[in-house]
Amino acid sequence: MGRPRKKHKPGVAGPSRRHFIQRVGGSALALGTVPLMQACGGGDGQMLPTPPGTGVFRHGVASGDPLADRVILWTRVTPPTGAPVALDCVVATDTALSRVVARLSLATDASRDHTVKVDVAGLQPDTTYYYRFTADGVASPIGRTRTLPVGTASRMRIAVVSCSNFADGFFNAYRRVAERADLDLVVHLGDYFYEGGNASGSYRAVEPDGELVTLADYRARHALHKRDGDLQELHRQHPMVAMWDDHDIVSDASATGSPSHAAGAEGTWADRVGNALRAYTEWMPVRVANPADLRQAYRGFAFGNLVDLLVLETRVAGRSPQLPGDATLPGTFRQRGAFTDPSREMLGRVQHDWVAGRLRTSTARWKFLAQGVMFAQLKIQAQRNADGGGLYANADQWDGYQPARDRLFQVLTGDGVAPPVRNVVFLTGDAHSAWAADLTQDPNNGDVGRGGYDPDTGAGSVAVEFIGTSVTSPMILDTHGLAESLLRSVNPHLKYIDLARRGYLLIDADASRVVGEWWFVDTVEVPSNGQAFGAAFQVRDGAAHMERAERTSPRANPPALAPA
Repeated sequence: MGRPRKKHKPGVAGPSRRHFIQRVGGSALALGTVPLMQACGGGDGQMLPTPPGTGVFRHGVASGDPLADRVILWTRVTPPTGAPVALDCVVATDTALSRVVARLSLATDASRDHTVKVDVAGLQPDTTYYYRFTADGVASPIGRTRTLPVGTASRMRIAVVSCSNFADGFFNAYRRVAERADLDLVVHLGDYFYEGGNASGSYRAVEPDGELVTLADYRARHALHKRDGDLQELHRQHPMVAMWDDHDIVSDASATGSPSHAAGAEGTWADRVGNALRAYTEWMPVRVANPADLRQAYRGFAFGNLVDLLVLETRVAGRSPQLPGDATLPGTFRQRGAFTDPSREMLGRVQHDWVAGRLRTSTARWKFLAQGVMFAQLKIQAQRNADGGGLYANADQWDGYQPARDRLFQVLTGDGVAPPVRNVVFLTGDAHSAWAADLTQDPNNGDVGRGGYDPDTGAGSVAVEFIGTSVTSPMILDTHGLAESLLRSVNPHLKYIDLARRGYLLIDADASRVVGEWWFVDTVEVPSNGQAFGAAFQVRDGAAHMERAERTSPRANPPALAPA
């Protein structure tokens, strides 16, 4: 990890995460510990530009949203004149592209920003493919992708990433993920980029210089990220399942607005969301779930009979606006007043019903919920629910939407109509730090018989949550481990906390357990090959609680990476 630099606001890092850091630090001070520093990047005012790139395929290639018989392939063409372009694509089962299974004729133009996206059907399940585009006699890099299995699947191995602020450093974590040949896919949980402009102290300059508002703005920021060599390599080697979070639109986005959006000066909220999501669906290898309403982007993926992966939209499909804190400590809040309004939504009723139906009817061994914000409670003062629940740290998380969380908990625990749903695993981004959590409705109530939770045995936990750290975005510098100690003492359901390192989460699942491993890069200040294993936790089949685990072994003889 690079040394901490001065505070700054790279790419508008977002008040919710920034204020969370301040709240935890302030709470530590109030409880007799010490305040924390935000460990942002900072290039001492020298922002490095990203080369503009050359050639027809300067933004690389990508694949995503794999199913058993198809996968999305993506590229972007940079024509010399901006005219429409015809191109070809070949798909094969070998790196030399000699065993061809599909040849496609495609076209693109300025109406889609010269991006190309094709859903290649008729593929075989559980198979690695290689592909290449050609335009004007110029060939793209060779990409590698993989379809999902059907029927019996013995093992699933994926990487989970989120929060990649270009201004805050280099995407070393992406390169480390790209090098893992045995992955089935990569899940990106949002904040693929950040919407802000350039700021003093950033490592790398962003394009465009100002905050993103127009369609051209969002397209240009996607183009900047797709010129990054580490991100290009991740996309080239692995299919990605992706969902946006707020900074892919604007900080603290909800269905109806954002405190960071200036209506009038920045247009209507509907137009801004429309601009962001149109650019996202053009520039990302995602299958559009509902062309009539891009906000309804939640979707599911079946990994044979082993895992059902449900990808949730937690920002603009149905989320109620974020509420302010109650000023007990700045930005903190208690579960009372407007916070307990039963109409408050995180997913919206339509998406909630979809999730409930998919969970209750799933026949897979494991049910993964990939989603944007922390589901587990995060308090800085502890109390049982019956006594008010304590003091919560971040209203942007599910804590700020307790009625909606209670409705999802009811799906997990069962009711008079539907039985409990077993083996549910949440995969979460956004927090810029690493966590493992048992999920229980009342973690500070030790009476399991009355809906409580036993932190020693895990009794009372109904599911678990693995929360990945950021690729580059700011974390907490917890110099003496005091913040971690405070959070552990107040939140007994949090089994692992690392507030200070950046990297990625590796998930390895088989029929007997799901293991989560946190891997951390050594720095984001410069390009680096260094990474270190942090910790591993697992949940066993039928157990619904976390326990320490050993590192998993890579697959033997994985399919070859795409050649350079």
